[in-house]
Amino acid sequence: MVGSGLPGAPPPKPIPLKERSSIVFVERGQLDVIDGAFVLVDANGVRTVIPVGGLAVIMLEPGTRASHAAIALAARAGTLLVWVGEAGVRLYSTGQPGGARSDRLLWQCRLAMDEEARLKVVRRMFDLRFGEPAPQRRSVDQLRGIEGARVRAIYKGLAGQFGVSWKNRRYDPGDFDHADVPNRCLSAATSCLYGITEAAVLAAGYAPAIGFLHTGKPLSFVYDIADIYKFETVVPVAFKVAADHQKGRLSMTPDRAVRIACRDAFRRSNILAKLIPGIEDVLRAGEIAPPEEPDYAVGPAFADPGHDGDEGHR
Repeated sequence: MVGSGLPGAPPPKPIPLKERSSIVFVERGQLDVIDGAFVLVDANGVRTVIPVGGLAVIMLEPGTRASHAAIALAARAGTLLVWVGEAGVRLYSTGQPGGARSDRLLWQCRLAMDEEARLKVVRRMFDLRFGEPAPQRRSVDQLRGIEGARVRAIYKGLAGQFGVSWKNRRYDPGDFDHADVPNRCLSAATSCLYGITEAAVLAAGYAPAIGFLHTGKPLSFVYDIADIYKFETVVPVAFKVAADHQKGRLSMTPDRAVRIACRDAFRRSNILAKLIPGIEDVLRAGEIAPPEEPDYAVGPAFADPGHDGDEGHR
């Protein structure tokens, strides 16, 4: 049991993000705290206990309601709640405890506002994503164009590898069902990755909106970091599920099959242990030292009693 909703109960002991399971989707039920446990109650009154403190993200699909006690317990346990659309593709809102750490946030802002530092960060992202240094003497906009061409080539190559009929990456965020099956699978897969990446960004004390390659969107930095890991985790999963659907091998809808496969892929790759160190690796490439925190500054939402490399807890 994680925590208790009883008055006077001690707060739950936080579990480092890297030691948690990645993601759970819930739908058509009431999230509540009953007998001290975080549960989902369906229309028939059946209770499903959810180990909230051992999860990085809970995705709330349409038909889900959440009580005040459930939201409070998720906050104390440091689990990110994400309100999503049908099939988990559209992200409407998130609820997270603690807020950004000022030292990390100021460092991120300084790097993003310094054009030279920003370019260095983007080059490091390119290196990590494609396994080779970015071409010399290219601007951020030029690197964005090169990245787009390479991504299109990778999509085409994976489609051929799995035998999937593929035209291009095309979808309408407002109409999930309008896209073809491969594009729906990719949208569902990347949504899962964005959820756990946002949890890591917030856990480490950064702002999801302050990106380097991506800009101008609420999750720009989430997209920056998630794209580094996209092709080693969720994109092959999406094409495999699309291929299984094309061959009539699925016993469930493609989006549900993708979510289950992504969950398993996250567990195998232990991606939660990579995300926060990966964020710091990318930002340190900007070669601007993070500012010192004043003595009176508020620390992370959950203090780490021992140094294990996982800086900050949500």
